[in-house]
Amino acid sequence: MKALILAGGFGTRLRPLTLALPKPIVPIFERPFLYYQIDLLRQVPEIDEVILSLNYQPDRIEHRIGNGAEIGLPIRYRVEPEPLGTGGAIKFASRGVEDSVLVFNGDVLTETNLKAVVRHHHECSARATIVLTPVLNPTAYGLVESDERGNVRRFLEKPSLDQITCNTINAGIYILEPETFDRIPDDRPSSIERDYFPSLVSRGERFVSYLEQGYWLDIGSPNSYIKAHRDLMSQRCSGGPFDGKAPDFVYRETGSTISPGAEVQGPCFLGTGCLIESGARIGPESVIGPRCIIRTDAVIERGILWGDTVVEARATVTDALIGESCKILSDATVSSGAIIGHGTILSEHSHV
Repeated sequence: MKALILAGGFGTRLRPLTLALPKPIVPIFERPFLYYQIDLLRQVPEIDEVILSLNYQPDRIEHRIGNGAEIGLPIRYRVEPEPLGTGGAIKFASRGVEDSVLVFNGDVLTETNLKAVVRHHHECSARATIVLTPVLNPTAYGLVESDERGNVRRFLEKPSLDQITCNTINAGIYILEPETFDRIPDDRPSSIERDYFPSLVSRGERFVSYLEQGYWLDIGSPNSYIKAHRDLMSQRCSGGPFDGKAPDFVYRETGSTISPGAEVQGPCFLGTGCLIESGARIGPESVIGPRCIIRTDAVIERGILWGDTVVEARATVTDALIGESCKILSDATVSSGAIIGHGTILSEHSHV
């Protein structure tokens, strides 16, 4: 079995952070997000290779992920010549593949039991299986309607209140049989949700759903990206460095330094080689990236800082996202909801 991760998106909702770093390798703590998905894929012994379908900044992704030796599964890269949509990307990246393909959207953090999904697919002799997850507000999503036996019957794109018949949405995880890809056009954009899946329903092919009741999050927006860190810290989602730790655990990577007189409250994450100077304060739910420096009397409250950023004396970062290699100079204030792009220098006494 092959796994295919759709990792070609532009990450528009996470801009300006994704202007310099494509979404599949944005850090969750200090690991590329893709690694959390590959960790899950490794639970399925049938998977012998991961194919990454890329389009935006593919060289940066390949340079960071390499051949898969670091994560324990062989990686192959397929770069779209142009954006082909979800359906087109799947067909393009799967050329030559004859095994079942487990497809994963490149922005989903989940605890889905993939072994159970694979087993369900084979037990049903399905041509396609889609994982569904329930949501509280169905009007914000495209709903997927199944019958009592789990056969997919209909797709409802952002329905009005009077159209809602279920609360289950596409979780972005599928198992597909390559012989069905003939209905996806070659070398032009096509949507798996709007074209391929409806074709299975209209032809009456065995297309089944698998309902996942556990943790699921699309990390593609700033709020959900921040939520991913907090959910991993609080162990609402497993798979991160805080698994099995106390609620106020301070996770410290190699070479992180907390100077005498600094205050650090957990749960929080201190990256490789970072320095917290005397008098600085790191509040709960903060993430300090590798090689960051937090100077005397600076305060970080629920902030997420990417690597190589310096926060100078008496500056404050509250509930904000700070990109790589930034400088927040003395007495500056970065307030809730702010997103600071890579390489930004925020001058003294500034307020964002």
